[in-house]
Amino acid sequence: MGPASVTEHTKTDGIPATSAAPQVQERARPRSERMAAGKIECNACPVLCQISPGKTGACDRYANAAGVLVRVDPVLLLRRTLESGSAPVVPFAARLALAGEGADREAAAPDEAAVTGDVFVTGVGSSSTYPDYKPAPFIVASQADGVDLVTVVTEGIFSYCSFKIKIDTDRWLGPEQADVRCRGEVVGHVTTAEYGSQMLSLGGVHHLPGGSKKEGRVTCEMMQALGNKQAVELHIDGGADIIIQSGRAPIVNGVEERRMRVGCGSATVGIFAKQFYGFADEVVVVDDHITGVLTQHQAGRCLDMRPSGIQIRGRKSTPGRYFQVANPGTGWGGTDIADPLSIIEGWDVELAWPGLRLLMVSTTGEHSAWFVLDEALVPRPAETPPEVANVVARIGENCEPSLTTVLYLCGAGGSLRAGITENPVQLTQAIKRSLVNVTLGGAPAYVWPGGGITVMVDVARMPDNSFGTVPTPAIVSPIEFTMRMDDYRALGGHMDYVRTLADTLAHGAWHNDGAPTARRWEAIGPANPWPLGQPPLLG
Repeated sequence: MGPASVTEHTKTDGIPATSAAPQVQERARPRSERMAAGKIECNACPVLCQISPGKTGACDRYANAAGVLVRVDPVLLLRRTLESGSAPVVPFAARLALAGEGADREAAAPDEAAVTGDVFVTGVGSSSTYPDYKPAPFIVASQADGVDLVTVVTEGIFSYCSFKIKIDTDRWLGPEQADVRCRGEVVGHVTTAEYGSQMLSLGGVHHLPGGSKKEGRVTCEMMQALGNKQAVELHIDGGADIIIQSGRAPIVNGVEERRMRVGCGSATVGIFAKQFYGFADEVVVVDDHITGVLTQHQAGRCLDMRPSGIQIRGRKSTPGRYFQVANPGTGWGGTDIADPLSIIEGWDVELAWPGLRLLMVSTTGEHSAWFVLDEALVPRPAETPPEVANVVARIGENCEPSLTTVLYLCGAGGSLRAGITENPVQLTQAIKRSLVNVTLGGAPAYVWPGGGITVMVDVARMPDNSFGTVPTPAIVSPIEFTMRMDDYRALGGHMDYVRTLADTLAHGAWHNDGAPTARRWEAIGPANPWPLGQPPLLG
């Protein structure tokens, strides 16, 4: 049985057919007897939409173009360089109108880049392979530095996926394990804070298919927006309202954050101790986690500073380091205080002296105040000396800009592996042995250790609009596996479906029957290595 006899989904992709299409042994799905004339059934996901002519399915990714199921979005091709920018994309409505004419096809002849290895076929717009016993849409042979490579390209449908959000701010966003809500629905939780960053875990299988229908839908839409680098508004139970977007500063309770802390209070004391020496008699760096006190700190002792006699609230740790001086919040140093003197319990009259110069400062330098002790050892506000103001400014200078980082985490251990090899465990083992370079939209992925294929990628390094959804609900994202040709053969890959890059550029995916083409070209992101040149592929 040839490709023309397979299910409707095998007619997707919108790229003209190749004259040497491989054979697929599979049984066609019977058409629903209740389906109206002119409709076609899409099996790109388990929803099995019945699509009328000129309309898209529920996911907006597939459409009925004159009786042919076409992939709406263009396939994204990367080049090392692209002087003229991305090629224009024919709008979907126009593609439907021209479907029978093929008027929006690009020239089929491959260019010189196809020979030099300067083109990489990504999974963005490549189409899925559900049910995944079919070979991946693109299995592309290429060469790099004389080494024969193969890249298996597909879009995966992921229910087991989430986003880890790193928010660079001292502001307290909410208690650990607190629910995070989007449009009233729980879509994740606050997780362990890291150095200078608050962390959220969003999405995942317990919120996508595991919650109510509304929860799953809202979670899916939220995840698609974050993956596509759009802004999302969230509420944290018992905490803040935030707006987050990949590559942008977070907005906390309506205020855009500016700085990430230079370090904890103790670290800030250690870094700038010598610069404060001689201009301040005591420096207290207020911090939600570890508040630093200069004269008690080892840095102050090494400078032989005179003890100030200051007494700080909270739990004393090692000398000059205090925990829990205040509650978490959005005030000084991530605490809930607006008055820095509130953390001072008093002064040792045997050590303190009138005229003592005291600086209170936060870990970002955004808050600071200068005091001088009077005859009764009461701190009185005074004008900050220029020398001290310069050091406070330097604390701010050493703070990196506040940023939101969106990390996509997915488990590729499911059935999509059948589109790559008939023996999926061999793919898993090859990845663990570093024989396979895994990318998502051409962006490098971190492969987690342990069982399965769990990968993580910074969405900022992926092409724009890389993510889609299906209403099961699940996230759709690109994924590519590149390896040496010999290694692909050894792990039981679908060798009959391997096609040269030139042939792929000319004809597209193997499972199409003459639908119109749509391609999009982009240059490789400046932060990304070229996917075909990574060790151990060329090592």
